[in-house]
Amino acid sequence: MLGLLRNPQVSSSVSVCKMEFVKLLFAILFGLAGFVGSVIILIEAFKDEIWKGILALLCGLYLIWFALFDFDHEHKWLIILLSLFGSGIAAGILAL
Repeated sequence: MLGLLRNPQVSSSVSVCKMEFVKLLFAILFGLAGFVGSVIILIEAFKDEIWKGILALLCGLYLIWFALFDFDHEHKWLIILLSLFGSGIAAGILAL
């Protein structure tokens, strides 16, 4: 067993496995942040009008439109950036 750990090929594959695990954890973290931001915007769309909520649920472009122009919240830009960049960073990490 100790001989395997001293083997450079085995130890490098273990470190690669650890890096993949860390990448996955960061992707999950940013993905959840993006999901939470999108859900907050979607809830506000349903509170505004039922048809706006359904349209935002079914059409991502309208969700972005609603977030930019109709969404009224105390922390509007923070939530929009959380939604857009959280999902984008998660996708970027998974693409590496």
